Amino acid sequence: MGDPIRMSQCLLPPFAVPYYPFSYPLSTPTNQIKLITISQNLNPKKKNNMSLSLFFVFSLLTFFYTASSSTISLGSSISPLSTSQSWPSSNSNSTFTLSFISSASSNSFLAAITYAGGVPIWTAGAGATVDSGGSFRLLSNGALRLTNGSGSVVWDSGTANRGVSSASLEDSGELRLLGNDSAKVWSSFDHPTDTIVPGQNFTVGGVLKSGLYSFSLQRSGNLTLRWNDSIVYWNRGLNSSFNGNLTSPTLGLQSIGILSIFDPSLSSGVVIMAYSSDYAEGSDILRFLRLDDDGNLRIYSSARSSGTTTTRWSAVLDQCDVFGYCGNMGICSYNDSNPICGCPSENFELVDVNDRRQGCKRKVEIENCPGSAAMLQLDHAEFLTYQPELSSQVFFVGISACRLNCLISPSCVASTSLSDGTGLCYLKTTEFVSGYQSPALPSTSYVKVCGPALPNPSPFADNARNSKGWRLHAWIVVVVIAATLLVLIVLEGSLWWWCCRNSPKFAGLSAQYALLEYASGAPVQFSYKELQRSTKGFKDKLGAGGFGAVYKGILANRTVVAVKQLEGIEQGEKQFRMEVATISSTHHLNLVRLIGFCSEARHRLLVYEFMKNGSLDNFLFATEEHSGKTLSWEYRFNVALGTARGITYLHEECRDCIVHCDIKPENILLDENYNAKVSDFGLAKLINPKDHRYRTLTSVRGTRGYLAPEWLANLPITSKSDVYSYGMVLLEIVSGRRNFEVSADTNRKKFSIWAYEEFERGNVKGIVDERLVDQDVDMEQVTRAIQVSFWCIQEQPSQRPMMGKVVQMLEGITEIERPPAPKATTEGSISGTSINVSSNMSAFSTFAASAPAPSSSSSLQTAGVSPLASGRNIEKQSSSLLHSDTK
Repeated sequence: MGDPIRMSQCLLPPFAVPYYPFSYPLSTPTNQIKLITISQNLNPKKKNNMSLSLFFVFSLLTFFYTASSSTISLGSSISPLSTSQSWPSSNSNSTFTLSFISSASSNSFLAAITYAGGVPIWTAGAGATVDSGGSFRLLSNGALRLTNGSGSVVWDSGTANRGVSSASLEDSGELRLLGNDSAKVWSSFDHPTDTIVPGQNFTVGGVLKSGLYSFSLQRSGNLTLRWNDSIVYWNRGLNSSFNGNLTSPTLGLQSIGILSIFDPSLSSGVVIMAYSSDYAEGSDILRFLRLDDDGNLRIYSSARSSGTTTTRWSAVLDQCDVFGYCGNMGICSYNDSNPICGCPSENFELVDVNDRRQGCKRKVEIENCPGSAAMLQLDHAEFLTYQPELSSQVFFVGISACRLNCLISPSCVASTSLSDGTGLCYLKTTEFVSGYQSPALPSTSYVKVCGPALPNPSPFADNARNSKGWRLHAWIVVVVIAATLLVLIVLEGSLWWWCCRNSPKFAGLSAQYALLEYASGAPVQFSYKELQRSTKGFKDKLGAGGFGAVYKGILANRTVVAVKQLEGIEQGEKQFRMEVATISSTHHLNLVRLIGFCSEARHRLLVYEFMKNGSLDNFLFATEEHSGKTLSWEYRFNVALGTARGITYLHEECRDCIVHCDIKPENILLDENYNAKVSDFGLAKLINPKDHRYRTLTSVRGTRGYLAPEWLANLPITSKSDVYSYGMVLLEIVSGRRNFEVSADTNRKKFSIWAYEEFERGNVKGIVDERLVDQDVDMEQVTRAIQVSFWCIQEQPSQRPMMGKVVQMLEGITEIERPPAPKATTEGSISGTSINVSSNMSAFSTFAASAPAPSSSSSLQTAGVSPLASGRNIEKQSSSLLHSDTK
């Protein structure tokens, strides 16, 4: 989790205003937007000139908009006792005001600049409070000073005797101390507390602070969130093609809600880091970036004079991933959608019962333990581990060894064993331990306690202990009340069942309970209105596949998802839900995860996790649209290995073998960390059996370049067909060229055949992508990958290795013999040519293998594959299920 999240450099939408490091008004005039749109459509060769022109245009507009401000003379002061005292901006509507506001604690006040309605954007002394007798003064020596009622200095600007003649509160919300020549001596924008507003430039060296948390901008352009100035638990940077430090990076938030970095050394001058969910919408809205005391960085919106704020973007999507959110030894979990803090077990107690975020402490410390120490087991829990604490505490051991190593180590206080297939074990030797517990976490953690290890309490166990003051006769009252309520519930339930048993809604509800009865860990059920709202009426289309269109959506908890509208699905309610539950139970680090579904009337939708970096083909094959995207060899090899592990899980580790049948770069998606995830699997059984029969009577279009020879020979289709397709993809990962490409460079031969000839000649470098020439490439890994690809694309399925063996060969665990030459097999689906298949083959890109069913197709029964589940619709035009760009 320590790797930086690299963001692709984005182009501005036609109506977006590029960010430049100077102030501009909150509401951008319409004619200004038109001017920028025209400028962006000009010849790219004139980009530098246009950027300079835009700079002067913005500077001119800025002059007119910020020329006026209210003047605050030396000796002026405000106090908490007089609520009418304030320093307003020059705007007639007083957009911003400097005054005292009440703090969270009683009888204390903050000197703050607030937006119309009372939303604070800056506080003197970074949130320092004073009593009711305090004051905020502009002294005659030019210093701004916050003092308590006793006269003690709480905060000072440090500008005494520096020639300050007056102060002003600008319409942008900036408090300035000015000299005799109106030169700026000091500015609140240069000394931010926890908030950045439009027009405020946040540079390297600036820090936002909130409690133990801080936010900063690095010279490399990375945005980082730190706990206690040591642990970096969130890190977002520029794309992987950029290497080195920037000249003078500046982070700014545009008034329309776009967070971007400006630097002269960037090719486009600006890189967009985030959009607020309401960007470019509404008027008289202040959008600001704030570091909250829970350690999360958020973009908020506040309508003028409303006094309320709405979250529009969060840096950390899962609040429990924030290091130290629940304090030392605290465990973060969720109560519905809200994070809550608790202790690991009854061996611990809260440090502060009134503030659960202060963490927990052992009731008996290990060094004071009269007996032997024990390891308390926490299921589905992990202890957050980031650099630098990660460096020396990672091991590849089993779960028992992970527990035992911590128990016998004097310095270890807790450990986490991951069950996601990586085999990793983390030992925690620091004094501070931050925990996260969720049913979705594939990990088990252990905490060292003074034995015996007591069971985990309920999150509200403390409240239960406070209820023991009841008298003996109280149980009689409880029994009477419970019996009365039970009778009422039975009567009302019987009446409801009698009236509603024939209702369609009742039938749907019964199906839902049937799903919970037959399938554990069922996916989340969404209503159609919820998904319609999250996708903004299905406007942001990501692509379209064999089952329907895919749209980008944002759930109520701000999770970004991909929503697929299924077409032609006519299954019954119960059967559809059962198939969805089966798909959702297929979990692996390298498979796209199904989050939930919708089944209302004829609406059938699936909700998947969103893959930020799109599909692999965008990075391998240069196009005009994706010409700037290139993956280093290290990332390519990790993608190849991750894809192989995902397919291995489908073939060898699932309860029922799942054969994908359409392995290609378009169906390999990359998350925000460029980890590979295989998509578009397991959907074949969702189709109506009638549709299977009718669709399979027609010809099928396959994906050019990836079909195994057995497809053409009408031979049994097994998991070895996926191995062949993977071999072709692996060769493309190495070469950066389509495997079916024929050119003068390949002597007019199919690329896979030409590549083998070059390999035989010892010219391995000639096969490698030309874009990797100047990069550090591990040639041993390259040679290994090329040999594995040639073994995978053998004509005879029996000669191809199983995917588990492929993983071992790629990792170097198993030696690789010299592969024989692959034969040049003629493929179908070239330039629109169709492939005639058996009528028992369904038109789908994936299928789940099950026990043989009665069928006239002996070939399918020989393969041990149910004809109903053997899908073969591999369309040339099919796109990845969850793609970040429209296909």
